[in-house]
Amino acid sequence: MSQMNQEALQQLIQREFPQSEVVVEKVVPCGATVRMPIGEQHLRPGGTVSGPTMMALADTAMYVAILGEIGPMLLAVTTNLNINFMHKPVANCDLLGECRLLKLGKRLAVGEVSIYSEGYPEIVAHVTSTYSIPPR
Repeated sequence: MSQMNQEALQQLIQREFPQSEVVVEKVVPCGATVRMPIGEQHLRPGGTVSGPTMMALADTAMYVAILGEIGPMLLAVTTNLNINFMHKPVANCDLLGECRLLKLGKRLAVGEVSIYSEGYPEIVAHVTSTYSIPPR
């Protein structure tokens, strides 16, 4: 059973990260799905979604999945994030980030995030990430 549900995590993101546009779609055991509504401000020359936008989506998906398991440990922080851009995202579609935690220890969490353009099956980016979890 998760420590925090979708509604609680969405409220936390809105309260603690008011600049974030990410929407918490789903929280499951050791995972989460988040959405980034894509607008002109997220596009780079050439009409594709910018790398920093996809990185922010992936980082938030990982944070949400971790807090879903351990509760509101706000000082959990990214220690590593690696992204592979696979396909050009569809510029007029929201992006979805599906996170799966691969390891959740007392001090470190490791996960992966697959990013998709909504309605399209191919992965546009694959992300691996490690988080440091502060002591309780």
